[in-house]
Amino acid sequence: MEIAINRLSDLPQVAQQLLEFSRGEKIFIFDGEMGAGKTTFIKTFCKTLGVEDVVSSPTYSIVNEYESPNGSVFHFDFYRIKDIQEAYDLGYEEYFYGGGICLIEWPERVAELLPDHLLKVEIAIVDENRRVFSFSKV
Repeated sequence: MEIAINRLSDLPQVAQQLLEFSRGEKIFIFDGEMGAGKTTFIKTFCKTLGVEDVVSSPTYSIVNEYESPNGSVFHFDFYRIKDIQEAYDLGYEEYFYGGGICLIEWPERVAELLPDHLLKVEIAIVDENRRVFSFSKV
């Protein structure tokens, strides 16, 4: 599935379409270059999931946890990890295989730890305001 948007106000519709496309999938990886809008979109997606907390980037903490009506939502940002051992130390198995929803930025840094079934969200920059979102089950 591919969706093009021209403004930030389009993000709630994209988030709703992702939720419908996911059909219960719990692991989401977000791919896009720096500045593509991964965190911005995840904030909107969390609202769609029913998260009422303020959603912020876990760049320094690696993971932030939020509650939704359907359980825990974990937002990961692996950009700053130095090696895979940091993911082991974090206890990634409890998150990835614990039944909560996992939203993972910079998944390529922990690729060998990711579950076999997940949903990939690619965000491509067209220009300053336009983005193309692609969803696929991996």
